[in-house]
Amino acid sequence: MNARRSAAATPQQDPSAEQDGTRAGRRAQRQAQSQRQGAAARPAPQHQLSAFAGGRLWWHFLIDGAVLAIVLGISILGFGPTFGHDPQYLVAGFGAIALGLGVAALGAHWRLGLISMVGVAFLVYMLFGSALAAPQEAFLGFLPSLDSLRGLLLGIMLSWKQLLTLAPPVGTSVDVMVVPYLSAFVAAVVAGTLAWRLRQAHWALLPVVVLFVTAILFGTAEVFLPVLRGSLLTIGGIAWLAYRHELLRREMAGSISANQQVQDQAGARTALLRRIGMAAGVILVASAVTMAAAPALTQSNDREVLRDTVIPPPDLHALPSPLTKFRDYVKNQKDTVLFTVDGLPKNGRVRIAAMDNYDGVVFNVDPNSSASFAPIGDPKALSQNTDGDGTAVELAIDGYQGVWIPNVAVAGSLNYQSAQGGTPTLYLNKESGTALKLDGVGQGDSYSMDVAFPQVDGNKLAGSDFGRLKLAKLENVPQVVGTKANEIVGEADTPLKKVQALEGALQREGKFSNGLEGQTPSNSGHSAARITKLLSGKEMVGDDEQYATAMVLMARHLGIPARVVMGFYLDEKDSSNGAERIKVKGSDVHAWVEVNFSGLGWVTFNPTPDKDNVPNPPEPQNASKPKPQVLQPPPPPQEPADLPPDSAPDALDTDPKKDNDAGIWGTILLIIGVAAIPILVIAMPLILIVVLKSRRRKKRLTTGLPTDRVGGGWQEVMSLATDLGAGINSSGTRRETAVSLYSAFPATQGTTALLAERADDAIFGPGQPSEEEVATYWQHVDHSVQGMSGSVGFWKRQRAKFSPRSLLADAKARAQSRAFRKGLSKAEAQNKEQERGLRAADSDAGQGGAGMRSKLTKFMKKS
Repeated sequence: MNARRSAAATPQQDPSAEQDGTRAGRRAQRQAQSQRQGAAARPAPQHQLSAFAGGRLWWHFLIDGAVLAIVLGISILGFGPTFGHDPQYLVAGFGAIALGLGVAALGAHWRLGLISMVGVAFLVYMLFGSALAAPQEAFLGFLPSLDSLRGLLLGIMLSWKQLLTLAPPVGTSVDVMVVPYLSAFVAAVVAGTLAWRLRQAHWALLPVVVLFVTAILFGTAEVFLPVLRGSLLTIGGIAWLAYRHELLRREMAGSISANQQVQDQAGARTALLRRIGMAAGVILVASAVTMAAAPALTQSNDREVLRDTVIPPPDLHALPSPLTKFRDYVKNQKDTVLFTVDGLPKNGRVRIAAMDNYDGVVFNVDPNSSASFAPIGDPKALSQNTDGDGTAVELAIDGYQGVWIPNVAVAGSLNYQSAQGGTPTLYLNKESGTALKLDGVGQGDSYSMDVAFPQVDGNKLAGSDFGRLKLAKLENVPQVVGTKANEIVGEADTPLKKVQALEGALQREGKFSNGLEGQTPSNSGHSAARITKLLSGKEMVGDDEQYATAMVLMARHLGIPARVVMGFYLDEKDSSNGAERIKVKGSDVHAWVEVNFSGLGWVTFNPTPDKDNVPNPPEPQNASKPKPQVLQPPPPPQEPADLPPDSAPDALDTDPKKDNDAGIWGTILLIIGVAAIPILVIAMPLILIVVLKSRRRKKRLTTGLPTDRVGGGWQEVMSLATDLGAGINSSGTRRETAVSLYSAFPATQGTTALLAERADDAIFGPGQPSEEEVATYWQHVDHSVQGMSGSVGFWKRQRAKFSPRSLLADAKARAQSRAFRKGLSKAEAQNKEQERGLRAADSDAGQGGAGMRSKLTKFMKKS
């Protein structure tokens, strides 16, 4: 019973339970459906694809990397003069380029963000920098060490100034090698990232240009292959941009015409050949302009770089001329040991300074060329032009004092040890071989040099011309110098004979005297008055100071590049000459002349006569008997002479500053004009394209019947679409063309369809549209054109503005139209000729001919 009651009760509860279960199921279904809708509404996170996973082939990216490596390498070569063309800087630079492109490729593949890219780049920089930029400090030459890592880390901030404060070559320590390594690495990372992540490839050349300019700014006044490097960089950049532009055009054309099965293969091939020809023409023109303009832009010898601004050159105006101390060595320090020299060969000379500037008072080192004095970077590699076998020479300073460092011939190294300890700052002028220590050379200082003694070939010297150098202009030179020089040289017809004539005349005619006690009086100095007395007196009396000065002044008057050199050397008869160690005293001071010959450099000449050639004793003079003076009457007054009016300009009107400013502005305008040539060459076609398009629009708007102007409005829309790269089927109707443009310009879909419909109504409808309707139609055209231009990016709008595609399409359409009209005219002429033949047949055959013509006409119509 209980079971029956239970069974009976169960059916009574089932409806409610079933209803509850149904409600719960419905709620669960609604919740599941809402979850599915929410999931569908929220886009699932997608993994960003690699930048190399597009439609481009894999070898396209290799071409990008190879081109970037080449142009970056061309930029790195600008550091060559700074490092003395040591191959180590090339290893650091090209290694950094390879690492940077690798980091850029890794970031492009994994789509790394900015912070991640900086972290990876810093890790790679520190990991491989020891082997590339710090081999001297690295363990075993390539493994990171504490010194190499510290140098790489500190060099990020300090190496730039260190590079500018050292004279080239700056050496290969990590303190300076960080500059080419870091700059090339950063430029490669940025260039590769921009090339592989952006569609516009021209941004990738910006870091290349920055690296090129950096090498110039941190370089030297020496220009390293400017024409070749600039031309290769320009040609490579233009060719690569053209290549990338062609790839982008094909990609866009393929996406626009993906649904169009009909393709004009012949037209595409013709367009490709035309683009290749235009690109080749642009490259040739740019190359020619670069080759022509580069010599004019690089001919200046006064090239300013950052090192001249960061570390100003020493002020030579405040330094006395070394030649003014000549008599002091002779009189007061003749027995004083100035310094000791080890390793000086026989007849070797120790130089103090080379002087090429004369102001009428003293000969001195040219203050205007003081910028050539730069701090010595790597003392082991001064990078001077050396000919001959290297010799180790050591000097120990004793009684010598002064700022000019005694050196020997052409030194390839200078390892200086100061008595106070530390590494002093030394300055070197490579052009004159003069070294300088501003705080002065003191007793106890010592240094060693690796010296080359140039050997002069007499046969080459006899046939050599003078070198072409820019020397300081001499001032206040006595007039007797020019007269004496012309008299001495006479008919000498070769450069060497002219110099030997000056040297021989002073040696033969001159008399030697230092003005010491027991010698013939001889004033010291080499001012204009002293040189005048030397050359115009009955006898030439002086020493090295006067004779070297006189010969250089006469040589410079004749246009011969010459300079005075002061230094020390032993007489040939001295027993110590050629010894392993010699002690140089004040009595060993000398001055001589150096003349520059093309291909041989500076050659030494000695105009001073022998010390045995002393002046003759003065002849006795008879006592004179003075006569009484008689007062003479004054001369009669004379009438003033009639002088011509003064036509010379007023001295106040002559302003050298204005002339100088005019010359500077003229040079600036010349440089701007030459630099503007390639810009004009590139800009002229672009300006012509803009003018032609403006003229075409005006003609479409104002010329012809109203229907022609409405059709011109539609053609204006089609021209812009062509310039923007949209694929247009020229054989389609206006409405079909409007439909094909929907995918390219979705924002202007309604406007384009409306323009096509109204153009068909106006052209094929009855009558002519009114002027108001034409104006309204062109307003819609302008609105559509603005919408099409606004739907693309800024750079694409600029390319469309200067694109010649629509102009070429119009020219092609006009050519086809002319050919079609020519064919119609030919057919009409044939028909007229046939009609004339029929009329002639009718006139000859009469009625029968008329019947024949009727039959013939019916036959022709059928045919």
